[in-house]
Amino acid sequence: MTTLPNYLTDQTLDVIRQRMLESLPPDIDKSEGSFIWDTLSPAAIELSLAALWAQDVLQRGFAGTTFGTYLDLRCDEHGLSRRQAVKATGQVTFTGVAGTVIPTGTVVATPADPTTHNPSTEFITTTDVTIDQTGVGYANIEAIKAGKEGNVGAATINIMITPLGGVSAVLNANALNGGDDTEDDAALLTRYYAKVRTPGTSGNKADYVNWALDVPGVGGVQVIPLWDGPGTVKVVLLGTDKRPANETTVGKVQDYIAPDPEMGNGKAPIGAKVTVTPATAVEIDVSATVTLTGTKTMVDVQNSFVKALDEYLGSIAFATEPTVRYVRIGSLLLDTEGVQDYTQLTVNNGTANVAIDQSQVAVKRTVVLA
Repeated sequence: MTTLPNYLTDQTLDVIRQRMLESLPPDIDKSEGSFIWDTLSPAAIELSLAALWAQDVLQRGFAGTTFGTYLDLRCDEHGLSRRQAVKATGQVTFTGVAGTVIPTGTVVATPADPTTHNPSTEFITTTDVTIDQTGVGYANIEAIKAGKEGNVGAATINIMITPLGGVSAVLNANALNGGDDTEDDAALLTRYYAKVRTPGTSGNKADYVNWALDVPGVGGVQVIPLWDGPGTVKVVLLGTDKRPANETTVGKVQDYIAPDPEMGNGKAPIGAKVTVTPATAVEIDVSATVTLTGTKTMVDVQNSFVKALDEYLGSIAFATEPTVRYVRIGSLLLDTEGVQDYTQLTVNNGTANVAIDQSQVAVKRTVVLA
């Protein structure tokens, strides 16, 4: 972490006022409450404030200590801009009378949660769809509001906000994904450091990493040169959730780097055959018999452990040594509040580490605690 020098930190009100008083003849009354003491105090206050402002200006001038708009300005000097929020996308199934048309712009939503006070999340159809003879129709949708809140789970969208005759139900069979919040300062600073510390040079690996990270929704990149012969480059992507990037994000990166192979119409140089793909998921199943302390229910323990497991798998995604370690998962379980001990822990039905190869990423599939 960047640490600034103690510039002007010693220029306090008392120090400045005392220095001003010492510059006056010794035969003048300079005691607290005297005329000269009271006269100099306002000036000393303003000078001490100026020292604080100078410290603040110094802080805002360096990438490691700046923030917000000032970080944007710093990054702009190197051609970087903050990635904007992205809308989640997916598909819903409408059930109803055959021949019913669901027009583009139809609004559907998840129900509000009265327990957590979370509001409903609304989505809009992006294509016209007609319910077929089997009584179903499939429509592509996107979140009305950009951000991660649009990444809702399967079977959660079941409300028709736009009333339509002939439609009896709506439901999403699969989870929606691709939604991402506006890039925060920490993520933008990471990209800034990557660009200035590992600068690209005419299509080297650093160039491909930085190009991919320019696209909203990208959370990790691997570059595999010569993967299919001379001139070929594979760019493997993770989403911001540290899972395989969705098709929309992959398509955006492909269009940004190399929309036409070898033609040099994107960022990639002429002659480069660039293939952009999502990472391959290696699913992780965890099961164990758990002894509880009695301070938490099994549901609470399960939820806490699942969160910790997701964070662990995300931390090793595209790492130098991304092996899923059996003992590490055991430690996560023991560190979970409410767990006293465990037995019969298995990871993918065994007790060995799970190797994660290049272009792969470990993702949680099932967690069974009993």
